[in-house]
Amino acid sequence: MQASPFQQSFQSSECHARCGQLKTLHGEIETPVFMPVGTQATVKGMTPEALKEVGAQIILGNTYHLYLRPGHELIREFGGLHQFMHWDRPILTDSGGFQIFSLQELAKISEKGVAFRSHLDGSPLFLSPEDAVHVQEALGSDIMMALDTCIPYPASRDETIRATALTNRWAKRCRVAQPQTGQLLFGIIQGGMYSDLRLEAIQELQDIGFDGYALGGLSVGEPKEEMLAILAECGHRMPRDHARYLMGVGTPEDLVEGVFHGIDMFDCVMPTRNARNGMLFTSQGRVVIKNACFQKDASPLDPCCTCYTCRHYSRAYLRHLFQSREILAYQLNSIHNLHYYCTLMADMREAIQQDRFLAFRSEFYRQRGGLQTAMQPT
Repeated sequence: MQASPFQQSFQSSECHARCGQLKTLHGEIETPVFMPVGTQATVKGMTPEALKEVGAQIILGNTYHLYLRPGHELIREFGGLHQFMHWDRPILTDSGGFQIFSLQELAKISEKGVAFRSHLDGSPLFLSPEDAVHVQEALGSDIMMALDTCIPYPASRDETIRATALTNRWAKRCRVAQPQTGQLLFGIIQGGMYSDLRLEAIQELQDIGFDGYALGGLSVGEPKEEMLAILAECGHRMPRDHARYLMGVGTPEDLVEGVFHGIDMFDCVMPTRNARNGMLFTSQGRVVIKNACFQKDASPLDPCCTCYTCRHYSRAYLRHLFQSREILAYQLNSIHNLHYYCTLMADMREAIQQDRFLAFRSEFYRQRGGLQTAMQPT
């Protein structure tokens, strides 16, 4: 294993929060970072230029969905995902494990891999750990994820032990299959809600040796308190000299708590999905734009925001678009929410560099106090 592509640059003296740089084939990423989700080789409602304007450094693509449609070999013929979708910054592709987990009725997991049926046409398919790596190689992503078995909530200890052991065996096979292309490969730490199993998995994956490490199997229906307990136990115990990624999480509060516990990378569909549902994130808390109180509101969505949406449009106009189901509503809402998320990460990076992260965290919650049922600092 070569030297880690991650370099820590600042460490908070108050907590586990840190800043760093992650080197990839398509550029260096400043961490902590949020990755907008582009499941189908597009972040819904966003052009690549709009993504850059809101501050996106890296986006996420979905191996399972792209494997089914349009197919990884077709994307390879177009020069990989970057050329196919006109995005010249880094891309992370997940392994497909979570999608297979969410389609359990169509899948059968064995030592060899996963036999499943396409949710599009029902055709039988098979994905081994080696296949998952080869598909991601064809996609040309900067960061590939090892195939894992996502553990449902709740799960017994015995069930969790078996699933975690299988994930670790698959991880070793993915590592052997990793191509010499310069693409990074991250291992995924499972273990359910059992912190001791998580810590054992961290050690086992570290022994295999990956370019980065991810906490998977969280935000799968467990109470927020249980997720935070696992994060508190495991976040800072992931390898210090490698990037730490918390998969599929989450709310702005989750991001602040994740950084507090030493996490470097996040992804979630929430900013774009909530945008399409009319829920918008602001410096003062959440805004449901369809509410009647905004019908004649001439103020911007968030007076503190500098995004394209807030610079040019009123709450009243955004409400009108959403009530009329105009496509522009979803685009403008997505621009704002992603700008909010990327700006939040930039503000956290600045707070860490100035060694005032705890003050930032306290102010973050104070601004939302009484306005939302925000998760309280732990």
